[in-house]
Amino acid sequence: MELGHVVVLAGGLSYEREVSLRSGRRVAEALRTLDIPVELRDADATLLDSLTDDPPDAVFPVLHGAAGEDGSIRDVLELLDIRYVGARPDACRVAWDKPTAKSVVRRAGLRTPESVALPKEVFHDLGAASVLDQIVRSLGLPLFVKPTRGGSALGASIVNEASDLSAAMVGCFAYGDAALVERCVSGTEVSVSVIERHGRPTALPAVEIVAPGGKYDYTARYDAGDTEFVTPARLAPEAAERATAAAVTAHRALGLRDLSRTDLIVDEDGEVHFLEVNVAPGMTETSLLPRAVSVAGLDLGEVCRDLILARF
Repeated sequence: MELGHVVVLAGGLSYEREVSLRSGRRVAEALRTLDIPVELRDADATLLDSLTDDPPDAVFPVLHGAAGEDGSIRDVLELLDIRYVGARPDACRVAWDKPTAKSVVRRAGLRTPESVALPKEVFHDLGAASVLDQIVRSLGLPLFVKPTRGGSALGASIVNEASDLSAAMVGCFAYGDAALVERCVSGTEVSVSVIERHGRPTALPAVEIVAPGGKYDYTARYDAGDTEFVTPARLAPEAAERATAAAVTAHRALGLRDLSRTDLIVDEDGEVHFLEVNVAPGMTETSLLPRAVSVAGLDLGEVCRDLILARF
């Protein structure tokens, strides 16, 4: 069928607004190369009237952060009975909350680092020093601290010394009301994107991430040249198979749809450890899903078009 009117939804008001806008422009440009009429829209106060007055054939959400990934915008699209690419609201809510997602994939058989999730209030009520000391005693060092909800590594940091944990928690709470503190697993950091083709989730080649100083933060993710990406990842064949299988398992276990990206660590024994999943992967010029699409010999515009057509 021919697509007559597609809306790419980007922007929003989260900390990841600028990344979302870059992702949206990339998707819109990719679709336009196939002569598909595309309108790039922000998630603002004019959106509902626009969608109601001129309903599109489909919406391609490329919203990062809250609203874009917590299911709320997708709830609105379902209220309007508009087709859209990506996971449905309930699945988004589960995947968006990192501790919940870890519990789900653990039940599905995946390894994930031992962790604790604590809201800011716990530190206030029980005493920050006591709580932090117990975390170090129980989980050891190094640790990885990140908000329980959010993306783009905002508020995330590695803690190598117990004395640095307090500052890491403060930085984390600047971006969210609860922190996930994980035991840091050493190994090769990889990201595996999954797209659904012919009704089946298919893993794309794993992307290995080699960040400057081992710190894959916001700057390393979105400033071209700061990070080395190796695709396919330099993994032993058996480890590569485990990584791609883990991403597909996470996609299925979390009830996701159309596309996702799973972040993993492969340790020196070739064992795969689930870190988190993203229901609205970045689509910028430095993002991992478009990189994997290219290495797989696919065209980004055709992939996006086929994901839209799968909703009909």
